[in-house]
Amino acid sequence: MDTYDLVVIGSGAGLIVAEQAVEHGRRCALVERAKMGGTCLTKGCIPSKMLVFPADYIRETERADRFGVKARQPDIDWNTIAARMWEQINFSDTIRKNFEKLDNLTLYSGTGSFIDPYTLVIRYGGEKPDDIIKGKQFIIAAGARSFVPEIEGLEEAGYLTSERFFTDRFPHAPWKHLALYGGGSISLEFAHIFSAYGSKVTIIERSGRVLKKEDEDISAFVTRQLLRNGVEIITDGSIDQVKTEGTQKYVRVKGPTGTYRDIVCDELFIASGIRSNADSLALGRAGVAADARGWIMTNAYLETSKPHIFAIGDINGKTQLRHKANYEAQLLCDNLFKNKQRIPADYNAIPRAVFTCPQIAGVGFTESELKEKGIAYRSAVQRYSDVVAGRAMGYRGEDDDDGFVKALVGEDDRILGAHIAGPQAAALIQPYVNLMRTGGTYDAVLDSLVIHPSLNELTAWVFEYME
Repeated sequence: MDTYDLVVIGSGAGLIVAEQAVEHGRRCALVERAKMGGTCLTKGCIPSKMLVFPADYIRETERADRFGVKARQPDIDWNTIAARMWEQINFSDTIRKNFEKLDNLTLYSGTGSFIDPYTLVIRYGGEKPDDIIKGKQFIIAAGARSFVPEIEGLEEAGYLTSERFFTDRFPHAPWKHLALYGGGSISLEFAHIFSAYGSKVTIIERSGRVLKKEDEDISAFVTRQLLRNGVEIITDGSIDQVKTEGTQKYVRVKGPTGTYRDIVCDELFIASGIRSNADSLALGRAGVAADARGWIMTNAYLETSKPHIFAIGDINGKTQLRHKANYEAQLLCDNLFKNKQRIPADYNAIPRAVFTCPQIAGVGFTESELKEKGIAYRSAVQRYSDVVAGRAMGYRGEDDDDGFVKALVGEDDRILGAHIAGPQAAALIQPYVNLMRTGGTYDAVLDSLVIHPSLNELTAWVFEYME
């Protein structure tokens, strides 16, 4: 039975820890049951962006006449788009080969679960005998997966999730009609992708609005733009039953008043939330505590209830974003291998973005959250048409797709939250993140030189309108 200084379970952000552990002379084991690279590389944010960018281009082309360009509807080369996507996913093979070459690292391509706090069994589904290994320390970075609700007929009819989509279930061409169950970031990204490629898209959302965790003004604005682009949105609706007839799926949707309607579609994509992968780890045998939803509980140093076992990334339930997981992985490496005095995790100002149409991004509190918490604040809004760069892009004040930035600041002039809907939102949010992470006030923005004319003026000059 092999004993390792460090055992890493999961090859998303866990790769950061495994690589640095080896660099610092630790004997390390890496356990991964699927493709190397984790959700982001193999079935999430990276391959989906290979589909998003062409969709963005299509939507921009459709509105190009605003600034004097008469463009014809682009032709879609689905095979080229798909090939670029698979090229990114297949980088997983390169990662595997590189890690197999590392001295002091052993790769186990199976499913790990605890036998006791220091022992892990790795199963290979009957393909070969199980391995049992011991570790002095463990890093759990096993991630999360799509939550699939119990729906009558769903399993028999078949469905997609983000995990299933990036497999041999990937379509040979855009569907004629795609139904999406859920109104969060995954659903809205795929709604943008396939509506731009010509599919009819229907979103079914159980709550009263899509993007329910975002600022209400952002949610309302995005809803209007999706509707404008032909996406049907059903709110306060739940799927009651799914069945197939020939190649078509019949999705029965129950409305808030008890009425029903059938959605006839080619495919149903379930994007109604995620769940922890901790249920495969036999945590009880290790004495590792999880909350009622299965997320592993950690302290400020990413320790679980067993101080030699750590949990990072999606599986600890502290926001499921890859940049947050990478931050935790690097912090853990610093604390394990470099720092004389440990540094606690700081979850202040974690940015987020949704690559739908329009692109949105946010950081910090929403306006409704500040009201609920009774926190005094001031707000300001500036639209793309208010700055020259926005007007050069064709935005005018009377346009219904004129995006905006909303800034929320406290009585001490520190930024409490910022929210953007419009082109390049994910890039434009970053200065707010930097200020919030360093505790600065918005005076630092007003005192800075801002490139003119650029969209940076949109996010900087909003503070001049602060109430």
